[in-house]
Amino acid sequence: MSTATGLSRRRLTDRFLNGVERVGNKLPEPFTLFLILFGITAAVSTAMAWANVTVQVPGSAEVTQIRGLFTAEGLTWLTENLGPNYLGFPPLVTVLPILLAVGVAEKSGLLAAMIRRAFGSAPRWALPYAVGVVGVLGSIMSDAAFVVIPPLAALVFKAAGRHPVAGLLGGFAAAGAGYSTNLLVTSLDALFAGITTAVTATLPNPGSPVTPVSNYFFNVASSLVLMFIAGFVIDKVLEPRLNRQGVPRDEVADDDAAVSASAGTSASSGSQPDLRAELDPKETKALRWAMIAGVALAVIIAVAVTIPGSPWRNEEGGYLPRSPLLSSIVFIVFAMFVVPGLVYGKIVGTIASGKDVPRVMGHAIRDMAGFLVLAFILGQFIALFNWSGIGQWIAVAGATGLEAIGLTGYPAILGFIVLASLLNLFIISGSAMWTLMAAVFVPLFVLLGYEPAFIQGAFRVGDSATQVITPLNPYMIVLLAMLRKYEPEAGLGTLIARMLPFVIPFWLAWASILSIFYFFEIPMGPGNGIFLPPAE
Repeated sequence: MSTATGLSRRRLTDRFLNGVERVGNKLPEPFTLFLILFGITAAVSTAMAWANVTVQVPGSAEVTQIRGLFTAEGLTWLTENLGPNYLGFPPLVTVLPILLAVGVAEKSGLLAAMIRRAFGSAPRWALPYAVGVVGVLGSIMSDAAFVVIPPLAALVFKAAGRHPVAGLLGGFAAAGAGYSTNLLVTSLDALFAGITTAVTATLPNPGSPVTPVSNYFFNVASSLVLMFIAGFVIDKVLEPRLNRQGVPRDEVADDDAAVSASAGTSASSGSQPDLRAELDPKETKALRWAMIAGVALAVIIAVAVTIPGSPWRNEEGGYLPRSPLLSSIVFIVFAMFVVPGLVYGKIVGTIASGKDVPRVMGHAIRDMAGFLVLAFILGQFIALFNWSGIGQWIAVAGATGLEAIGLTGYPAILGFIVLASLLNLFIISGSAMWTLMAAVFVPLFVLLGYEPAFIQGAFRVGDSATQVITPLNPYMIVLLAMLRKYEPEAGLGTLIARMLPFVIPFWLAWASILSIFYFFEIPMGPGNGIFLPPAE
């Protein structure tokens, strides 16, 4: 009976997700979709500008006028900023340098060798949970996690004989849906704390000071639970469904690769990495020296940033909330891939001379050429969305609507989380959305007797879970480019359908953890509780 029930539920789940995929894949191609969204935003912003619509963040004296594209100001803005809108597209700053570095590490054979050594004897059953751990912890690398973790997870799964697409999608889901939490204190903690503190500075009874560790206890509990859930969903839902669908396990060679092969391009630059379990003596030696080079580089960086007077400290001599060190994450990740990759490639012969370095970097960029084209229209759309003021208007209007309902107590907290989840579909930047929402909701909930640190923790729940199902997340497009190496016909609907099994349990589990902290009045972090003490 239980077996029949399980099969029935599996069929029901498959039918639902297949339906989501079919509907989602009816969306236009990403370039066309964002071109349409750009046109809609242009028209709506112009109509709002003609209607003299304004937006004012509560607590701020500044009134912002919505600006329209089809106005003299808007058309001038577009013609002057077409190039900057593209080159200033935020993910390019992260994606391109890391792609170059990962290209060196991958094409040299270093990544495959590391995976073969690390996972060759690891139990296959543990890999989904390992991806869950690495994905949730990935926010320590900031946005670099979206570019680095998914392809590495795919290689890990393939090395173990499991479905590489499960690793690819599972790594992205864990990194994205759990982005706002971590076992470690990250730059995001410092950024959120700085925004919250700025809002509470003018409040008469702001409660305990909000610091980068004010949500630490909550983050630890959330991270441990979400890591397990991510691994469970990968193992029990995502991978079995990929197998039932017959999704290819091998990358599909494209026309460019075929041309390169016929022209005599070396196998090391375009072929699949060697995923044999054992390393030969030369590979073992190369891996050992690559690791020594990586450790030496890490020591140099650690010494450089910790010595007194280090230029990577902030003006106060520390690292939080902002410092050159926290702004150098992309460089650190770049160097930690390139240096060991060069050492490994030199020893095994995959990088014989300096001219091989730009060649392997070029292959990495070629693999993402489609994303670079798409980034042009993405950059224009996001720039218009921000410049027009529509994003700010949506946030304030949503907040005002929730306040008008008159919810009090814990239902108001849940309503706040739902609103954050919905806004997260439109405003991908967590810092930008918290800047807007904190200005509205922190004063509101302080008046209701809640600690600002608790409201900040509630925001984290809504801030992450839904960002892996919105086409407005630019890293979804990066992931789609990676997925199409296995499934050339995959579309946004494919991604959304495969991300949904992560979003729902992540959201429910995370909200449940917050509920436990609320009802048992467990401190969110050192010195930060749930409720404000009575005013004296």
